[in-house]
Amino acid sequence: MKNYIQKGETLTVTAPATITSGAVVVVGSIIGIAATDAASGDEVEVDTEGVFELTKVTTDAVSQGDKLYWDSGASKVTKTAGTGSKPLVGVATAAAGNGVTSVNCRLMLTGQTGAA
Repeated sequence: MKNYIQKGETLTVTAPATITSGAVVVVGSIIGIAATDAASGDEVEVDTEGVFELTKVTTDAVSQGDKLYWDSGASKVTKTAGTGSKPLVGVATAAAGNGVTSVNCRLMLTGQTGAA
């Protein structure tokens, strides 16, 4: 194919802020996990597929299969959908109860936001 660019599991994006390796990065509708540290405005590689352990809102009791949204104010995933400020990150691949600080999440490249 003459128009093929790449598989897309990893994308190069412009860091919207200072980023540390393993952090969730949201650039428009692109959501990924930073492969390296990057300063704001620098290019950074983000993985857009796979299962990652992500920090979650501690009070959420997450069940396997729950949708997980990015809460930019808390810099954590949450199962509580919100308006456009909470894009869908993926789904929980394992349960993580109230008081647990992280959850395993399968990324979903959708850019979908939560319900109002």
